[in-house]
Amino acid sequence: MTKTAGFSWQRLLGKDPKLVLGLMSGTSADGVDVAVVEIRGVGADATFRLQHFGTVAYPRSVREAVLAVAQAEAVRLADVARLNMRLGELFAEAAEQVVERAGLRLSEVDLIGSHGQTIGHFPEPANFLGNQTRATVQIAEPAVIAKRTGVPTVADFRVSDLAVGGEGAPLVPYFDWLALRHLNRNVVALNIGGIANVTVLPKGASLEQVLASDTGPGNAMIDTLTEIYWGEPMDAGGRHASQGRIDNEWLDRLMREAYFHRVPPKSTGRETFGRAFAKRLAEEAPRRGLYPEDVLATVTAFTARSVAEAINDFVLPRMAVDEILVSGGGARNPFLLHM
Repeated sequence: MTKTAGFSWQRLLGKDPKLVLGLMSGTSADGVDVAVVEIRGVGADATFRLQHFGTVAYPRSVREAVLAVAQAEAVRLADVARLNMRLGELFAEAAEQVVERAGLRLSEVDLIGSHGQTIGHFPEPANFLGNQTRATVQIAEPAVIAKRTGVPTVADFRVSDLAVGGEGAPLVPYFDWLALRHLNRNVVALNIGGIANVTVLPKGASLEQVLASDTGPGNAMIDTLTEIYWGEPMDAGGRHASQGRIDNEWLDRLMREAYFHRVPPKSTGRETFGRAFAKRLAEEAPRRGLYPEDVLATVTAFTARSVAEAINDFVLPRMAVDEILVSGGGARNPFLLHM
């Protein structure tokens, strides 16, 4: 945690309600999401109210720099260090802008929680210097955010989860449990961001009964292919994919990727289902006689099928599903949702 002058844990913990900002940029790397939230109580008894929400887009040059670093086999350390600081500035600016839109002042904010920007996620243990090591990397320097806003800033959530034996992803299950659990219904919370994930909430679930896992690709590869073929940041509403045909033989092969043989709970990222994978598909497509719309239809089906199989294999053996709640950018893609 990065503290500011005059900070007191006792004063913060004793204040009720608290006004908290949540800052986040996902694997699509399109900007900073800012949530202004009033929180009452603590732990399982906490309640919250969303006062305002806004997104501040990254400048194009920044998004390109983030994606270049995230997708490169090797990067210059100086570039990563400078990008970390630059994103800290942008996160602070986003916080200031959205707080102003909400009709508030930063001096009224008690705390900021910043996820930062993931540029690498390596949850599988690998032999490194004689030790089995897992890692995850988020940038957008919290010290910069704290200094620019004057608000104490908490960060490093994924690293902290790895440190206690977790996968570092998905991070949303605790929120899902607080917000979406139901006494009489079995609920699945499906988030289709750059990567897709599910949270399993049995009826009346205690926190210990909650399960969550990444299912595989979400929007990241769809976005990349849309950019390659049409120069657009996303396939809005599934417009391009809906005009193509699915290559089922190719889709069957994609579903044999090693990730799908791992036992949940598990996590993944752009390192597996990102730009490099999408570019390989774009290069292979002409040899299969496919048009761009066909490629996008097949990759959209890849997301849909991997989600469906995760629910069939991971969720249904544990409980019947009464309700599926869908969030993330994929929730705005009717072609994907109706597959």
